[in-house]
Amino acid sequence: MFCYQCQETAKNTGCSVKGVCGKTEETANLQDLLMYVLKGLSIYGEKAKETGTSDRKYGLFIAQALFATITNANFDNDRLIALIKEGLKLRNELKKKCEGNISGELHDCAVWFSDDVAEFGKKSSEVSVLSTENEDVRSLRELLIYGLKGIAAYVDHAAVLGLEDEKIYDFLMEALASTTKDMTVDEMVAMVMRAGECAVTGMALLDKANTAAYGNPEISKVNIGVSSNPGILISGHDLKDMQELLEQTEGTGVDVYTHGEMLPANSYPAFKKYSHFVGNYGNSWWRQGEEFASFNGPILMTTNCIIAVKDSYKERIFTTGMAGYPGVVHIPDRPEGGVKDFSGMIELAKKCTPPVEIETGEIVGGFAHNQVLELADKVVEAVKSGAIKRFIVMAGCDGRHKTRSYFTDVARELPKDTVILTAGCAKYRYNKLDLGDIGGIPRVLDAGQCNDSYSLAVIALKLKEVFGLEDINDLPISYDIAWYEQKAVAVLLALLSLGVKGIRLGPTLPAFLSPNVLSVLVDKFDIKSIRDVQADVEAMIKGV
Repeated sequence: MFCYQCQETAKNTGCSVKGVCGKTEETANLQDLLMYVLKGLSIYGEKAKETGTSDRKYGLFIAQALFATITNANFDNDRLIALIKEGLKLRNELKKKCEGNISGELHDCAVWFSDDVAEFGKKSSEVSVLSTENEDVRSLRELLIYGLKGIAAYVDHAAVLGLEDEKIYDFLMEALASTTKDMTVDEMVAMVMRAGECAVTGMALLDKANTAAYGNPEISKVNIGVSSNPGILISGHDLKDMQELLEQTEGTGVDVYTHGEMLPANSYPAFKKYSHFVGNYGNSWWRQGEEFASFNGPILMTTNCIIAVKDSYKERIFTTGMAGYPGVVHIPDRPEGGVKDFSGMIELAKKCTPPVEIETGEIVGGFAHNQVLELADKVVEAVKSGAIKRFIVMAGCDGRHKTRSYFTDVARELPKDTVILTAGCAKYRYNKLDLGDIGGIPRVLDAGQCNDSYSLAVIALKLKEVFGLEDINDLPISYDIAWYEQKAVAVLLALLSLGVKGIRLGPTLPAFLSPNVLSVLVDKFDIKSIRDVQADVEAMIKGV
């Protein structure tokens, strides 16, 4: 195996024996084969689009299958094999619709297929990341692919809520197909930048889907203690799963808590009507081993962010959507026009003891773009008066590395006239610190999930308009981004497509960026690596 798509990849070069995430060689190889099938499907999808014989089901499948390969999403080999089989079936459907030779067509891996995972995996080296020998070509292709994986996550969430954009599906196919073709460096860089534009479109689509269904997030105090009732803990990102779980647990005596990236669900008006929605339990995804054990009740993993499951809670954890883990019960997708069946979890919860309290108090969230723009006059006045000197965007991912204490230290060291804008689980490094407020404006404005990073772009663009600036980089905003997985790559590409420069990225720069590709990003966008806390804080305050 070889994998270097996440920030914690071994020695910051690549996992070659077993993934730091816990992914086995077999799982990694199956994901490589799935990616290969998706490229083949995309080649025929491009042709079908030209001939008017395409169908949105192909694009949706590609988005879902890409989502299944995101870090910490799906470790279940049987489900990966099922996706490969379905991909081959769909590819063959399109193949029949397309006539003539297709430039860039891949050789037929259908003949490789065997239900024996080990036998099937033997062919994976021929289509793995390292099968592209040129380091710079490989780097640009993988940068594109990881951005597509992030986009796919947004697109799948929006589709679950009934919103789809075939233009995004078309781009996913065009971009995947492009990785099988000989292209110039300029052409590949242009495709990567188009992925950034598509990421903005995808995040906007999901924002529209979420707010249309559940209202605009509003400033909310979120309880982090526990009640005396048994509970169900929901983690991941899928808000429709949240809705259906709340509906099905109402009146059962079972409470519902969010965990990790589901924390922002506490700020949606539609969910506040449920009295058994208690609040948030725990912290970032990587601490779930200890926190899931102490929760005592069932846990629902709706999307990525699942880690190696421990025996202490293995009988209580369930997956759904594109998430999966071997030996863990998977709750099937909802039937058309129906809902998912969480009755098994609810009955199990009734037999469990209440959660062990691990902390008490409240945290404040709900600062998505609509809420912040309602405060625009107050924010602008604070900037004009000098009460707020600078905004620091500290969005992105959290992770296990001790070096991530950097972001906690930055939050503590920032002057009291600065405001942190955040989204994603990176917030857990500082959202429980007592950083105070500026004239009633909290010094940490939490826009929501990593999926909600779109809000930060909307806020920046609105401030640019309000202050009458020509360039987004003239705003008093600095970017200190923490990355871990592929949705963060999509967010990074989205910011670059909007023209944002001078982004600090850490705790390490991606291993998949070759020296030459990194040089291009540095030259064109002034990408920086994080350094010493004090030096970075001083530089950001100066706007450099």
